[in-house]
Amino acid sequence: MTITLRQMRYAVAVAETGHFGRAAESCAVSQPALSQQILALEGLCGTPLFDRLKTGVRPTPFGREFVTMARETLKSTEALEAFAIGHAGKPTRALRFGLIPTVAPYLLPEIFPALTRDLPDLTFTISESRTDALLDGLREGSLDVALIATEPAAGGPRLTDAPLFEDNFVLATPRGEKTPAPLSLSTLPPERILLLDEGHCFRDQTISACRLEGERGAKTFAATSLSTIVEFVANGQGVTLLPEIALRKEANDPRIAIHPLDEPDAGRQLRLVWREATPFAATFQGIAEVIRKTRAGGNARRPGAAAG
Repeated sequence: MTITLRQMRYAVAVAETGHFGRAAESCAVSQPALSQQILALEGLCGTPLFDRLKTGVRPTPFGREFVTMARETLKSTEALEAFAIGHAGKPTRALRFGLIPTVAPYLLPEIFPALTRDLPDLTFTISESRTDALLDGLREGSLDVALIATEPAAGGPRLTDAPLFEDNFVLATPRGEKTPAPLSLSTLPPERILLLDEGHCFRDQTISACRLEGERGAKTFAATSLSTIVEFVANGQGVTLLPEIALRKEANDPRIAIHPLDEPDAGRQLRLVWREATPFAATFQGIAEVIRKTRAGGNARRPGAAAG
């Protein structure tokens, strides 16, 4: 017997998730099937690849080296596959599409039906992660395309991007608060501004827009999701910035009010990003165009947010 690509993919998934069940879910197989393949792989190697712990699994020293080499082998295999089918400009497998958490729950319900309708030859696997993890996935080859809200930083394989649309910020406050319209962020007390926790690009963008750099930004409240922050605002415990794409979902609570901002540059540019060296650039540009058209149509039908 020889080591198969499937076994290598399963081993990499286990190493990345630290859990057999989550690895099986990410590979779209049952846990027993994945576990059986890992055991067969360990039998071929003559040594365990993973330590089984009460809280999950972790690679053994041999397992870490194996996973590193397996990743490189899988990347080479995917490059060969892309080369072989590149003349058609379309992938024969599902595209691995990643989105940041402050975009995925708000934009996917709009764009995913449009993508499947307008690009019926494509299939997708969707994942959600923070910007740094998505960019790492693009560079390592575990993702094909990502939707982020910052310019990709230099380093590693070159990335390219297609701008999608501007996502302006608004202010959410407890309903009934006296707030001037339009509101200037410079008038907000820093201690009242609620933020996402470290690692979210939207946190950094809020800190920049509200000029909370340094200690002022470090001392503010931090939450894991915009929904959590909105609940705190509704309970009168502060105010927060929200991106416009989140309003349909997050601004339905009658206990909060939405206010326009006096700062025209308070917002973010959403963009689609992929590796520059890809045979699927035309496909990714097509995805970007569907997103732009879908969003433009949605804005035409969506009433603007009213100030409270």
